[in-house]
Amino acid sequence: MSIRIAALALAALAVACTPDTDTAGGVAQAFLDEHYVRMDLAAALEHCTGLARHKVEEEIRLIEGQEIDGTTMKPSVSYSLAEERATGENRKTFLYDGEVRLRGGGEFEMRWMVSVKRDEGVWKVSNFQEMQ
Repeated sequence: MSIRIAALALAALAVACTPDTDTAGGVAQAFLDEHYVRMDLAAALEHCTGLARHKVEEEIRLIEGQEIDGTTMKPSVSYSLAEERATGENRKTFLYDGEVRLRGGGEFEMRWMVSVKRDEGVWKVSNFQEMQ
């Protein structure tokens, strides 16, 4: 019985940690999770429009033939919201501070700027920029 309760608790935690992509902040967070944490560019592309979509499509093209799967040594990435700015009723920009820890040792800090816009009631990432 305790295994079942633990499994239900883990499932509830996973749902609670999933960003709400119906919000500006949620779509920005979902994009960061897919692009940088899980390194799933195809999934990140689902959250994009405009210039951001073009950038991710170009990244996909550049790594074509490079398999990213369970055997890939992915870095551990964490981030937190540093700043949020509304640049109009349907546009927001988020600045995130992040930490990237490499599997072989070492770490470095990153900053990400993620701009989102609401088009026909749907929030999408319109641009993003990496800064060190």
